[in-house]
Amino acid sequence: MARESFAIGNVRVRAGSAKSVELPITRLVTGGDASLPVHVVHGKEPGPVIWVNAAIHGDEVLGVEIIRRVMTDLDPKALRGTVVFVPVVNVLGFMNGDRYLPDRRDLNRMFPGSARGSLASRIARLFMDEVVAKCELGIDLHTAADKRDNYPQIRADLDDPVTRRLAMAFGAPVMLHAKLRDGSLRQAGLDVGARVLLFEAGMAMRFDEPPIRIGVEGVRRVLVHLDMIDLRPELIEPPYVEECRSSGWVRARGTGILHLEVDLGAEVREGQRLGGLSDTLGRRVRLVHADRTGVVIGLTRAPIVNAGDAIVHIAN
Repeated sequence: MARESFAIGNVRVRAGSAKSVELPITRLVTGGDASLPVHVVHGKEPGPVIWVNAAIHGDEVLGVEIIRRVMTDLDPKALRGTVVFVPVVNVLGFMNGDRYLPDRRDLNRMFPGSARGSLASRIARLFMDEVVAKCELGIDLHTAADKRDNYPQIRADLDDPVTRRLAMAFGAPVMLHAKLRDGSLRQAGLDVGARVLLFEAGMAMRFDEPPIRIGVEGVRRVLVHLDMIDLRPELIEPPYVEECRSSGWVRARGTGILHLEVDLGAEVREGQRLGGLSDTLGRRVRLVHADRTGVVIGLTRAPIVNAGDAIVHIAN
């Protein structure tokens, strides 16, 4: 018996085929329409239904490239199950290179949204109704915020055995047990029965090849783990994954020009010197020390910092 077609928006995607769909969001002031681009790969054989999304924050472009590489290499006739790709969720922010929507709302604090709410709330509701509600698992691709850089990592509920196995399968260098935040896609997904892996890597508004490659291979490993695609030679050797249970930022205790002595992925010890702050004449103002033992999963790339600014993110 042939597999049923997949319904999304006002179209149906036949089994063993792929189709791109535009889901209407709003009318622009110019009279044109803004829509949510979605690409559905509906496998010929039955299997899990998952989604992969990027650019919930409009300046986080790295995930868009990860999706492009995975999407163009996926054969619907060989796929077991269905993958719904949403490369750009925050369409208006993406067009402007802006993390937020025009009303300055953070889309990842607006889920599950409302069909009659703000623009951000309406986009969140559309995404929930047309994508999340039809899937059992989501992979949410992110980068660090402006002027920060993240070591490739999966953030998820590692106390859930199924989610933990999926995080291990992804194979990012670090998997971090992360609490849920109200209004986040992870929280809203869980509320409707969908598990979510959040991948963090790289910098905003930048393509960086190593984290892109880790992201592409990670998504493919999850598809292999779910028996949606066959194992590929490049995925046979499983990477080492460091499990971390908590994390925190080392903050500047003064103002100055920052000179870091550690980089992403470095293992540090509590009390270890991470760098220092100097004034414009080169005089040392402060030293920066690790407040815990762990691995560096994020840091600022801003050369000038003020007292209280987050400098180095350590997971232990």
